[in-house]
Amino acid sequence: MIRILLADDDAIIREGLKMIIETQPDFSLEGTAKDGKEAVEMAREKMPDVALLDIRMPGLDGIEAAKVMLKEKLTLPLLLTTFDEQDFILRALEAGVSGYILKNSPADRLLHAIRTVAAGGTVFQKDILDYIAKKVARGEEKKGSHRFRDLTERELEVASMVAKGLSNKEIGSKLFISDGTVRNHISMILDKAGLEHRTQIAIEYLKNYE
Repeated sequence: MIRILLADDDAIIREGLKMIIETQPDFSLEGTAKDGKEAVEMAREKMPDVALLDIRMPGLDGIEAAKVMLKEKLTLPLLLTTFDEQDFILRALEAGVSGYILKNSPADRLLHAIRTVAAGGTVFQKDILDYIAKKVARGEEKKGSHRFRDLTERELEVASMVAKGLSNKEIGSKLFISDGTVRNHISMILDKAGLEHRTQIAIEYLKNYE
């Protein structure tokens, strides 16, 4: 069962998302919040698996709420965005948020995103991903002198799968290795590349190999 917290200051959107979530037998909606502060307090109490957070909320916005949740290891945030909020996503990268999905996405895409994040994967819709990759690539080193230059062939293969949003279990299944071995590879990638979290692996790979 995937336990979910939902936060959005728009009551109509909140109710619509609530209805979608409650149709799923493997989902449990632990609570709804109207702003980031309330979402953080609820996350501390409920410790859900995934927090579905609107980026723009009064007071404490979704990104700041996500930072607190990640720092305190309360839950895994999945941010709800719109096309005109793409600049907000760059702020979220610094916090290590691993999920971004557009509010107007079809229900099946939203449900898949929640399951992916709960399983430890990353979620980047193509339009958002293209925007981020272009932004972080500006003014940085040319190909051939990037952070992944010291990775082994297997580590680069793992990085490519992280960039596709696969969880450790899915990567292990595709490469016929254990979850623990996948974790070791990811730790080595982070160490060699001087990165802090999984999201940065995805962005670095996309910036240089896509």
